[in-house]
Amino acid sequence: MAGPIDISKRLHLICHAPGQLWQTFRGQLAGKTKWKQALIITLWSAGAFLSTSILATLFYGVFPVPITPLMVIRNVEQWMDGKKAIFEKDWVSMDDISIHLAPAVMCAEDQHFMDHWGFDLEAIQKAIEHNKRSKRTRGASTISQQTAKNVFLWPQRSWLRKGLEIYFTGLIELIWTKRRIMTVYLNVIEFGPGIYGAEAAAQHYFHKPASKLTKTESAMLAAVLPNPRKYSVSRPGPYVHRRKEWILRQMRMHGSEIYLDKAR
Repeated sequence: MAGPIDISKRLHLICHAPGQLWQTFRGQLAGKTKWKQALIITLWSAGAFLSTSILATLFYGVFPVPITPLMVIRNVEQWMDGKKAIFEKDWVSMDDISIHLAPAVMCAEDQHFMDHWGFDLEAIQKAIEHNKRSKRTRGASTISQQTAKNVFLWPQRSWLRKGLEIYFTGLIELIWTKRRIMTVYLNVIEFGPGIYGAEAAAQHYFHKPASKLTKTESAMLAAVLPNPRKYSVSRPGPYVHRRKEWILRQMRMHGSEIYLDKAR
């Protein structure tokens, strides 16, 4: 068992570690040619990115995600548009979320969630073939990909963001359990303008905690996920109603195999 002196020494080392790293970095740059300095800076930057991304993933594997880049961007957009800023979010554990919500979003967004390792190759192939034939683009992002994007990245599409999305998806699949991925997903996903997570959505739309959501209410929430800023839970149109009924049929068809109550 570490005594007070050992703890003090460890704290001292931790506090002085950044300064020591900086001195080491400057020492490696001293006297080097410009191209060698550029190489050293690149290597250090890559090492810093890898270490911070792994540490962040480990941290969020245990602790709640307080805020995401998407939430910040949405609030800035509301402020710039002169609208009242709406921000409703309340983290809850999977035990405090209805057992129907995870199956509903899996049926709606990623039916192979429990089987793949972050990427659904079959869905990707189908999306590619569909997009060749149709002007309406179809995506193939899994729940793991959406979670990685929502927690660590920004919403605008680019090759850089897609590459980082692949990296973070692999990272959370490696470090987190499927249950943890779903827990984070259900707590950060946008269910409407300024409405983030299952608890906030349940309170805002149904005036009840997420634990009390019915199967039909869960399907309704899942039905708007393709575009929660376009489709409304409180004012559902024909498309949302059709999608809700389709999700309910999928839930009945898959039965107990798609429920997460025994997932680890």
